[in-house]
Amino acid sequence: MPVAAAAPLISSVQKLVLYETRARYFLVGSNPAETKYRVLKIDRTEPKDLVIIDDKHVYTQQEVRELLGRLDLGNRTKMGQKGSSGLSRAVSAFGIVGFVRFLEGYYIVLITKRRKMADIGGHAIYKIEDTNMIYIPNDSVRVSHPDEARYLRIFQNVDLSSNFYFSYSYDLSHSLQYNLTVLRMPLETLKTETTQTQQESFDIFEDEGLSTQGGSGVFGICSKPYEKYVWNAKLLEAVRGAVHRDWLLYIIHGFCGQSKLLIYGRPIYVTLIARRSSKFAGTRFLKRGANCEGDVANEVETEQILYDASVMSFSAGSYSSYVQVRGSVPLYWSQDISTMMPKPPITLDQADPYAHVAALHFDQMLQRFGSPIIILNLVKEREKRKHERILSEELVAAVTYLNQFLPPEHAIIYIPWDMAKYTKSKLCNVLDRLNVIAENVVKKTGFFVNRPDSYCSILRPDEKWNELGGCVASTGRVQTGVLRTNCVDCLDRTNTAQFMVGKCALAYQLYSLGLIDKPNLQFDTDAVRLFEELYEDHGDTLSLQYGGSQLVHRVKTYRKIAPWTQHSKDIMQTLSRYYSNAFSDADRQDSINLFLGVFKPAEGKPHLWELPTDFYLHHKNTLSLSQTRQSYTFWWTTGVLKHLPLPFDEVTCAENRRKLTVKKFHKYEEEIDIHNEFFRPYELSSFDETFCLAMTNSTRDFMPKNVGIDPSPFTVRKPDETGKSVLGNKNNREETVLQRKTAASAPPPPSEEAVSSSSEDDSGTDKEDEGAVSQRSTPVKVTDAGDNTKITENVVQSTKDVYGVNLSDIPSEDDLAIYARFVQLGQSQHKPDKGSQQLCSKHPLDKVINLIPISSFSQDNIYEVQPPRADRKSIEIFHAHIQAGRGNMQPLGRDDFLMYREYIRNRYM
Repeated sequence: MPVAAAAPLISSVQKLVLYETRARYFLVGSNPAETKYRVLKIDRTEPKDLVIIDDKHVYTQQEVRELLGRLDLGNRTKMGQKGSSGLSRAVSAFGIVGFVRFLEGYYIVLITKRRKMADIGGHAIYKIEDTNMIYIPNDSVRVSHPDEARYLRIFQNVDLSSNFYFSYSYDLSHSLQYNLTVLRMPLETLKTETTQTQQESFDIFEDEGLSTQGGSGVFGICSKPYEKYVWNAKLLEAVRGAVHRDWLLYIIHGFCGQSKLLIYGRPIYVTLIARRSSKFAGTRFLKRGANCEGDVANEVETEQILYDASVMSFSAGSYSSYVQVRGSVPLYWSQDISTMMPKPPITLDQADPYAHVAALHFDQMLQRFGSPIIILNLVKEREKRKHERILSEELVAAVTYLNQFLPPEHAIIYIPWDMAKYTKSKLCNVLDRLNVIAENVVKKTGFFVNRPDSYCSILRPDEKWNELGGCVASTGRVQTGVLRTNCVDCLDRTNTAQFMVGKCALAYQLYSLGLIDKPNLQFDTDAVRLFEELYEDHGDTLSLQYGGSQLVHRVKTYRKIAPWTQHSKDIMQTLSRYYSNAFSDADRQDSINLFLGVFKPAEGKPHLWELPTDFYLHHKNTLSLSQTRQSYTFWWTTGVLKHLPLPFDEVTCAENRRKLTVKKFHKYEEEIDIHNEFFRPYELSSFDETFCLAMTNSTRDFMPKNVGIDPSPFTVRKPDETGKSVLGNKNNREETVLQRKTAASAPPPPSEEAVSSSSEDDSGTDKEDEGAVSQRSTPVKVTDAGDNTKITENVVQSTKDVYGVNLSDIPSEDDLAIYARFVQLGQSQHKPDKGSQQLCSKHPLDKVINLIPISSFSQDNIYEVQPPRADRKSIEIFHAHIQAGRGNMQPLGRDDFLMYREYIRNRYM
């Protein structure tokens, strides 16, 4: 069955301006090029209700100006009085977080600053840097309540500028495997979904002209987000059915980091994304175990994505990902913190002989990840006083009970390993043992890659490669099943174990993309150091969110190479964690409950701070009995078992198709044109502000500057040879520059920030907080001019030293003849078959971007690009631009003056 040409839908509302009158707010949203606009009207005369009108019309820039002009004129107190404008600009923004109400009227929460954190195939991922919370009803209808201000403070205790992420075109709540699987749906399926979507279309103008495009169209696909990892789902609930989908911006909480691995100049982006669950969310001692719906505390899905950044397209590029999960032990258990002990005793709150809560939890995992589910339990097995072992015994009993009803090939795999015991032993190497476990896990689950095995892997297959699990298809590999790691807190031990599994998977990912010849990676290489730094930032961030401090035990601690000063730092982190758990966790828990809508304030109900416990808020079965009871034996959802080992969520069926929005566009429409979205040809850009140059770089930040003959990032180096250590001896200023900004760090200092977009300035929509310094993890320039000269002298060596032969000798006639025959062979093999090329639709851009495959091997994705021809006028403009840069300005003609005058009149008058 043919696969359709499909692409993710790109939101056309990326810049917002909020205008206000006494009776209404007008929220004007536009695409980045400011060619398409939408308008939301928000009523301010209702004291407690939210009235929003989306007029379902796409405006041009001129139409929006005329609309705002009419609104300004119609809302003035006196006609013709320009001093008191009836329409004033309130704030500029980049997205809507949501709407929330406590005891008075509604508030709107807007994103006013953002920072680019990662890029996946041209799809930008942003971190929220600042927000603005605006009260909607005007003062004349406001009904005051004495407790409103306290609820507002509790809500704002959730710091939206710390570790919240969003994207306009990439679904962050799903994995890369899911997002690319959706794009590969069969053509007939997408045609059916397009017909249904057109009949139910929200926008009366969206589907115009689609039928005339014929076969040249591209299907734009938008999937329903996975609400478990969406943190503003409740905040958008009031408007979800009333506004166009482009207004809805879903945010995740967790971690996002990206680094560039340069392999002889070839850019490979390594991305780490952690999604924290919004179900049963909270702080360390206040949220343990699971709730009645199978949602566990501190549940985080970590995904490592690897892709070749030299090819940006999802269809033509090479992408790979691996997913693993951490989460509390899925039982009813808790710890009493009223005793003020460092390790409160573990108690089992409810008897669960039929493993009901564990069944619900593993059912969710089978739907999302498929089989096998592998549990790596790191809690202590031998203790003088029974403490952590209580959880192990109950978990073993639950898994044993559930497995007797599953087919043996899909059974839950349980791996117990007392990591603390191995750490104390001088004879055992913790990481060696973890590496053995990681190899077995990755072999069982496999990983995702969107391309078939490379030709060299087929000719010279590796022994370990043939033993790899997962699902293998003609289009690549799919990860089936997932590793679920837990200790008691799921922080220090879990992060180290996940790093070792991720390191093992990274080797297979690099091998699958043809970048290394064996699926093995050694410690003390530039690639592993880069990956370890990403995982340490990831662990610190998740530990701060749940435990109140950074990691206590790191990878270097378990490798036993940590510096002697690390011990004192570990003590300080332990004290910080204890203080946070004892004094601030209760307030943080109240804020999370209010933000996620777990608690909704209402007249006549007890206030949030008056509740003795939030147990009843998170366990809904304590307030009402469920009408349906799950079977004790067939504990999985209907249909899940039939498709195993594939995850049910990724299977093409009627239930999953209903979660998709499919529309057909021309291939150069802005809604699906990722080239236009990434390069922004309508904006003036500079290299200093380019994200790909600012991100952490293996060559600049990890490779020694006197690397000599081996610049490979897979070469083992001595600890004192790394780029970090060389630069670290300079001075404290450069050492600070080289530190990555973890997601838990404070906001950038004022000197690094752009002017706040909330000021009343007309240029607010044209600026965003993506400055040259604030958006980057490490600046490009890390040494002065003198150092650069020395580094260049060290790197540039003779060809004799580098290649072992002097290339100045003239080749012999025999060698030249052999080379000529080799070139002729290559030319005959790489001649494109013109008859097989499909004719594209007649479009102005078809002649500009013309990719021609130059290889006879179907598995290759190498293309020949024919650059567009520049006309005479364009060449004259370019030469004039060059002369202007040299100070030779050409005199302006009459047409230039008229054009400039027209621009000023349209822009400012």
